Amino acid sequence: MSDDTQGAKDPGLAEGERDIESWKERGVALRAFFYIFGTHLFAGFVWLLFYLGQHANK
Repeated sequence: MSDDTQGAKDPGLAEGERDIESWKERGVALRAFFYIFGTHLFAGFVWLLFYLGQHANK
């Protein structure tokens, strides 16, 4: 009784299937980290543009 929705720690999964699941989990975590980091980087850049625009000599 092997269900794909049970995760990588399911004792019913074969060793190779557990490795694939752990790679998938790592990939999702890495992708989420880069999306969050990229969003914050973009927000910081926009904030910098507003800050510089506010303090520009007009």
